[in-house]
Amino acid sequence: MKFCIVGAGAIGGFVGAKLAAAGEDVTFIARYRNLDAIRTNGMTVKFKDGSVLEAKHAKATDRFSSVGHVDCVILAVKANQVESIVHQLEPLYGPKTTVITMQNGIPFWYFHKHGGALQGTRVQAVDPAGVCAEGIDANRIIGCVVYPAAELVAPGVVQHIEGDRFPLGELDGTISNRVKDLSDIFVKSGLKAPVLDNIRNEIWLKLWGNLTFNPISALTHATLQDICEYPPSRELASNMMKEAQAVAEKLGASFRVPLEKRIEGAAKVGKHKTSMLQDIEAGRAIEIDALVGSVVELGQLAGVPTPTISAVYQASKLLAHMMEMEKMAVRGIAIPQV
Repeated sequence: MKFCIVGAGAIGGFVGAKLAAAGEDVTFIARYRNLDAIRTNGMTVKFKDGSVLEAKHAKATDRFSSVGHVDCVILAVKANQVESIVHQLEPLYGPKTTVITMQNGIPFWYFHKHGGALQGTRVQAVDPAGVCAEGIDANRIIGCVVYPAAELVAPGVVQHIEGDRFPLGELDGTISNRVKDLSDIFVKSGLKAPVLDNIRNEIWLKLWGNLTFNPISALTHATLQDICEYPPSRELASNMMKEAQAVAEKLGASFRVPLEKRIEGAAKVGKHKTSMLQDIEAGRAIEIDALVGSVVELGQLAGVPTPTISAVYQASKLLAHMMEMEKMAVRGIAIPQV
């Protein structure tokens, strides 16, 4: 199958390398040094056990128009970057091209084919002008939840930290041939990709952690283990998760894992910096609206109060604003022991 990976960062690099190494036709959309590295050496993934996966046959370009029609677009840019590239995807589309969205947080398509009273509602925190919804036909979209943790440690080089699950699902809950075919390809490539009949439930399960641990880590420079083991921050995370659960359940979603088990799962990842903490340390824009602002908005739509989430959202927005105003990164500084 012919794939185009839009976003050759940590997750896009990991997925694309696994697909390419399994014999799929993979082209990355990349830029600058990352583009040069992939063109020269392909995409490399390093694992904790010391093993290395080298996908030397993976291709890369910075021009969407040079790729041609593909069977599947894997949209692996961050949620706050989708709007800026959505119209560039057009040259990739053939009559049956699917688009797998791999963004964290509430996706722009959340209420497409939702079936509830809010069906068709635009999530303004994620897609304020409707650019994403207009630019990507909902009929092309297959939802995906990204569980692996990884970092782009050098141009064309991904360090895999843990995880290999990428659950997939049609927006209307049907088990189509196309989603089963994509699942089979992912599995053949060494990934876990169960087909779900309610991808939104899985989105909330992942978001349950992202909307709490990401902004808390960005504001405090704490790792997942730190947040979960320190009682005050664990309580803060728990309160945010309780509010999010109330919103999700009001919208018809359910959780297959208890709250405390979800927190313990995050703690077991260890001293891992969340993607949002990595972004503020690198001076990159953070995807706070998709992860946190969207839940505040959905709470308003559902009539469910979210005071704790709202407070953390406002503090995180201020952090993002100051970074943009001052053109700065924010890094923790080790204090010498006296």
